[in-house]
Amino acid sequence: MSTSTDNWQKSSYSGNAANCVYVAAYGDGRVKMRESDAPNAILITRPATFGVFIRAIKAGTLDRLATD
Repeated sequence: MSTSTDNWQKSSYSGNAANCVYVAAYGDGRVKMRESDAPNAILITRPATFGVFIRAIKAGTLDRLATD
């Protein structure tokens, strides 16, 4: 699985930060996610699952997992 030729898009919330989140479409419609500090660690999921994940982030449901 290539990480250099994929059409990765950086999260608009990442700004100029060092630890950015990227997403890309997988060939069969699934969604790929990676973090800039570990670009070869790629998570692949279905669009519906990715949607649940994004809604949980926006709702603050996962805030308790964040650490500084």
